[in-house]
Amino acid sequence: MKPCHLLKISLLFICFNSCSKNSTSDPNNLRNFNSELCLNISGPTAAYWDNAHGLPLPLTSIPTLSNPGQQFIHSQYPALGFIMPQGYSASEAQTGLGVNVFRNDNQVVWRYVPGLTAFNQINILDIVAAEVNQLFAFYGHTGNFTVDCEQNTTQPLGNFISSTSTRLIRFGNFTALVAINSFFDTSLGSTFASVSVASGPTAEYDNLVMNDFLPIHWQLLIIDNSVRDSDLDGTPDNQDNFPFDPNRQ
Repeated sequence: MKPCHLLKISLLFICFNSCSKNSTSDPNNLRNFNSELCLNISGPTAAYWDNAHGLPLPLTSIPTLSNPGQQFIHSQYPALGFIMPQGYSASEAQTGLGVNVFRNDNQVVWRYVPGLTAFNQINILDIVAAEVNQLFAFYGHTGNFTVDCEQNTTQPLGNFISSTSTRLIRFGNFTALVAINSFFDTSLGSTFASVSVASGPTAEYDNLVMNDFLPIHWQLLIIDNSVRDSDLDGTPDNQDNFPFDPNRQ
């Protein structure tokens, strides 16, 4: 793997701020996971990479937060809502419809922007470069980075050109997964994209995946309320008068 030099692109800009400590619990036994797509990684990081490409995880239980904290609900799109771990905070993305989640020690970033629109054709690699450069700016990283895993695909779908681009990179003491999906509408001349970024200290990354990233991601899926227990008090949401308060039912 060769180090890659920083590519200067200003397509999107957001300000990050970040927070919490992780336990080492692994109820789904992802410690022994081997990626089907990238031989350079293993364990929870490999599971996270494969899942970013639509592969199912061998989960024996729903990933849930062991330390639920604040709840985030997007003001324009309430369906984009979830509970964060303790010690995390969130703000709505400044560009596009989405959210940036930060750990208070400025070491962890989780970013999800499902609604990016541009009224022209944008190369997906420019979006990737912009997201990577934002991470570098946030962490104050000015050196090289190493790409552990990479995947790029492009295919026509009727009036759309569908593209995906993902990277698992290491820079300094940090690891980040950057996943982009984009659709260029040839009839409108517009680009629609979604962005997912998860970064944190390399030494913590497996624990972050299990204890923070996967539980947040899982809350964005449609889960039957007979199973969902948002406040982790043992009472399913459809039987809980206060589904976000673990001290009341």
